[in-house]
Amino acid sequence: MAILEILEFPDPRLRTVASKVTEVTNETRALIKDMFETMYEAPGIGLAATQINVHKRIVVIDVSEDKSQPLVFINPEVTVLTGEPHEMQEGCLSVPGFYEDVTRIDHVSVKALDKNGKPFEMEAEGLLAVCIQHELDHLNGKLFVDYISPLKRNRIRKKLEKQHKANA
Repeated sequence: MAILEILEFPDPRLRTVASKVTEVTNETRALIKDMFETMYEAPGIGLAATQINVHKRIVVIDVSEDKSQPLVFINPEVTVLTGEPHEMQEGCLSVPGFYEDVTRIDHVSVKALDKNGKPFEMEAEGLLAVCIQHELDHLNGKLFVDYISPLKRNRIRKKLEKQHKANA
């Protein structure tokens, strides 16, 4: 297993739309293990393959406090079920140190393949529903900063670019 590099905004590779996984292989399962290790180390509650520069439709999530509920979504598709849009503060491993309010639906259904390639469907509410939508955005080349004003987004971009130069 390995800790993988997480791409940071404004890296243009984060805008790549991920392609469907056609076959779940041992290589896919190894990638998923590395994604969990990377996510837990960061620490975060969700990671899309796009964030580690692998442009496949794979997401790992664990919203539990004790890292006991790992979820894998391969080729996920989300359907909004019910509920009013709610505002929740979001952060992102690709936008480290920044948190902004984002409005999302808090009750969704998701269809996907598990780590063994078996199809499943589940309902999610609250933080899990928000996390699923956030990670699926990554697979479509979208970031949570796309939901905030251009002024705030540019300010975040400039601060991160300055940090990247200082660390280079």
